Amino acid sequence: MAAPREWLGTVEAEGIAGRQGSSGVEVVFPSDPATPAPLCPHGPTLLFVKVNQGKEETRRFYACSACRDRKDCNFFQWEDEKLSGARLAAREAHNQKCQPPLSRTQCVERYVKFIELPLSQRKFCQGCQQLLLPDDWEKHQEHRVVGDISITQLKRPSQLLYPLENKKTNAQYLFADRSCQFLVDLLSTLGFTRVLCVGTPRLHELIRLKASGEKKSNIKSLLLDIDFRYSQFYMEDSFCHYNMFNHHFFDGKAALEVCRTFLQEDKGEGVIMVTDPPFGGLVEPLAVTFKKLIAMWKEGQSQDSSQKELPIFWIFPYFFEFRIRQFFPSFCMLDYQRFHRTFICVDEAMKYGCMLEVDYDNHALYKHGKTGRKQSPVRIFTNIPPNKIILPSEEGYRFCPLCQRYVSLENQHCEHCNSCTSKDGRKWNHCFLCKKCVKPSWIHCSICSHCALPDHSCGGPKDGCFICGELDHKRSTCPKITTSKKVNNTLFFRAVRKQKQRKSNKMKMGTTKGQSMNHTSVTRKKSRRERAHQYLCS
Repeated sequence: MAAPREWLGTVEAEGIAGRQGSSGVEVVFPSDPATPAPLCPHGPTLLFVKVNQGKEETRRFYACSACRDRKDCNFFQWEDEKLSGARLAAREAHNQKCQPPLSRTQCVERYVKFIELPLSQRKFCQGCQQLLLPDDWEKHQEHRVVGDISITQLKRPSQLLYPLENKKTNAQYLFADRSCQFLVDLLSTLGFTRVLCVGTPRLHELIRLKASGEKKSNIKSLLLDIDFRYSQFYMEDSFCHYNMFNHHFFDGKAALEVCRTFLQEDKGEGVIMVTDPPFGGLVEPLAVTFKKLIAMWKEGQSQDSSQKELPIFWIFPYFFEFRIRQFFPSFCMLDYQRFHRTFICVDEAMKYGCMLEVDYDNHALYKHGKTGRKQSPVRIFTNIPPNKIILPSEEGYRFCPLCQRYVSLENQHCEHCNSCTSKDGRKWNHCFLCKKCVKPSWIHCSICSHCALPDHSCGGPKDGCFICGELDHKRSTCPKITTSKKVNNTLFFRAVRKQKQRKSNKMKMGTTKGQSMNHTSVTRKKSRRERAHQYLCS
């Protein structure tokens, strides 16, 4: 029986670092890495275990590393499950069927032929999301095809490609050009000459545009991204089809060597990694992957520079700070709060035959907080000393000589904490009972003995380890784990049956009530999203 993948909506995926819910799923990294994980279309799977506060499931399972929703990838296998030869063969056939239709070499050959065509013969199929050569035209006669694809358009594939289908939101967010421009200017000021772009296609595009512009930049970049469609637009030394959740190069050793060569060029000097993972992703597998990239970079270092670190910009929401610093203690969070994204709607793009980008900050549903403050919850986590990173004064940033870093004007230095404590763009207040600064909307609760929202539930989930509640470790390293009471497996199967029954009942109600039920469901989902945004910004 397949376990519900909703478990993968862990505390991290919900976006509140350190605040543990009543249940969740944790990634398990086996002590014996010699045993290979089973493969799904997205590469090696990850091993998970379901945990509840004070309890844990004993049976672990493998699931897709990249997809949280089973609708996107339905792989599931118990760790101790033995599969027949027929099932293994069927799985291998399914994995092959899900791979891109063209190999990396074929994509490069087609791209070279495409750019040699006259403008009138350069066509792109929007339905198939494919560059078309003259031999392909007949097969796509009934499709929506656009012509006259210019070199400029080829240099901006993120504007030519529709976002990958997402059945939940049917949309995708990408960095707005002004956010990419800020990053490029910052990287140039810091003196970097090579940028490893892990999941940042817009940044990769802008770097390459500047390198080929009139005022040529000396910065080079390599894009690692899970969207295989970028293979159509870049040569082998510019793009690698890559899964950042399991460090998997889909094109094998050739792509791995491209990445290795890029990181180790000039003995590893002048390179930085910039990554923008999906915000629903788990921090732990990302940290493991980034450490493997760091190790790859260190292979090209001399013994004299063995203490150096690969410079990194990890772009993630500020409420993940605790989790990120667990894995990278040398990281600090910059106070730059104006990362802008564009909201790309697939429905509108298909309707009008062009990309429709709406500013994230001006979008009625996705703007930040109740009042739509211009500050974004996205921050840069980096191991570069913060005093070297100058934030623009014209955007409201000042240098704090006590903290030795640039902060926003609203971020006031607290003499009791000896730090500029605000993390969300508002002035935080110091609580003498908690001995720390808290959000201005929080009050001290005498029942919980800590600060929280005024309407919080005092009997709600506590912070820290699922087993003992301590804040300095996770369940997997809890010293009391051996004495914790194990949950009977029958409870798990009963929960699964109940969930399936609820889904079945909802489907029946949807059939009988028709459009009115659909409208109610959409309204409820919208209300839940709005409440979630309000909570994160409160």
